[in-house]
Amino acid sequence: MLKQKSADLFLVMTCFVVLFSCKKKGEEAAPPAVPVIKIEDASRVRTTTEGLMRFNITLNKTTTVPVLVDYTLVPGTAIAPKDYAAGSGTITIPAGQTSAQLDVQIKGDPADTRENNLEFTVQLSNARAGALAVLSAKGTIITEDGINISTANTGYSTPLTYPGYTLAWNDEFSGTALDLTTWNQEVGNGSGGWGNNELEFYTNSTKNTFLSNGNLIIEARKEPISGFNYSSGRMTTQNKKTFTFGRIDIRAKLPVSKGIWPALWMLGANIPAVGWPACGEIDIMELIGTFPSRSHGTMHWKPVTGTNTSKGAEYNLSSGDFSQQFHVFSIIWSADMIKWLVDDQLFLTTTKADVGAANYPFNAPEFFIFNVAVGGNWPGPPDAGTQFPQRMFVDYVRVFQ
Repeated sequence: MLKQKSADLFLVMTCFVVLFSCKKKGEEAAPPAVPVIKIEDASRVRTTTEGLMRFNITLNKTTTVPVLVDYTLVPGTAIAPKDYAAGSGTITIPAGQTSAQLDVQIKGDPADTRENNLEFTVQLSNARAGALAVLSAKGTIITEDGINISTANTGYSTPLTYPGYTLAWNDEFSGTALDLTTWNQEVGNGSGGWGNNELEFYTNSTKNTFLSNGNLIIEARKEPISGFNYSSGRMTTQNKKTFTFGRIDIRAKLPVSKGIWPALWMLGANIPAVGWPACGEIDIMELIGTFPSRSHGTMHWKPVTGTNTSKGAEYNLSSGDFSQQFHVFSIIWSADMIKWLVDDQLFLTTTKADVGAANYPFNAPEFFIFNVAVGGNWPGPPDAGTQFPQRMFVDYVRVFQ
């Protein structure tokens, strides 16, 4: 009986050793892990001629055999063959190497049209001798920096001559670049958002200020820049062009979204000496995007006591809003009096009497400022419904005296 138990125990132990040995041999015989395949996003600025956008496909280690993977170009806002050359096929990473490239032909745009960036997708599938860790990559055709953009020219217009006036100066913005003998481009966020807690950083880049098809365009963008989340443009004629009295016409089409604050205005040329608002501020037009059919005309001055006093009024369109077509914002400025008009409709008159005992600063030279602010004390910040970019189009500015 004892011998039988010993024999049974020996048999069990023998089977265990055999099974354990077989398992260990199976583990040792398992093939090595295959390399992992990844593809990176790519981008290219669209130019007037064709070019290539290169996608990098990588492995995390080499292998002794080629690694293959299929690809297909999938349209998005970019479509083939208009924006890129359609394609599909197989990418091969040779044995002993860890990368390969896929070049996609990007079509040129002779007009250099400015529009929202265009996107398509490179879709990967059917990997051989490798495992897909990233299934797709985004291709971005950068078109937002084009210098050609047009807008319908419909809307109100004013003449080049008026009885009793001579055209003293004008800018029709009909060239290809801003006239820097007349205009300055301010850079930065000023002191505390130009004193208004504005959220943009102003640049001198053609991304934010440029001429196209007879218009000046000031464009506000949502983008990280110098510690701010928005960029825009602010231009002045300070120390280059100043005016005292006359009729001023500015034809413009305005951006009208929450948190957007376009302005066409003037400041006294003596601001370096006396500061604001003692220099006098004439706001020919301001619009708060929350109220897209309402513009404002205002004058600011320094009171006898206190820091700032103003008088203004609003002009409301009977239908539509200020983004839908051009309107003409005007002042008729004479000694001791200023009148504000929209499309030749008078809506505000101010006189020296409004200033009372304070110094009346509006009989002295002033310079122009055109800008599109983002956020600030008056409009508040943009919200999720504010789409970018936001653009102000200015057809002309004319001074008659």
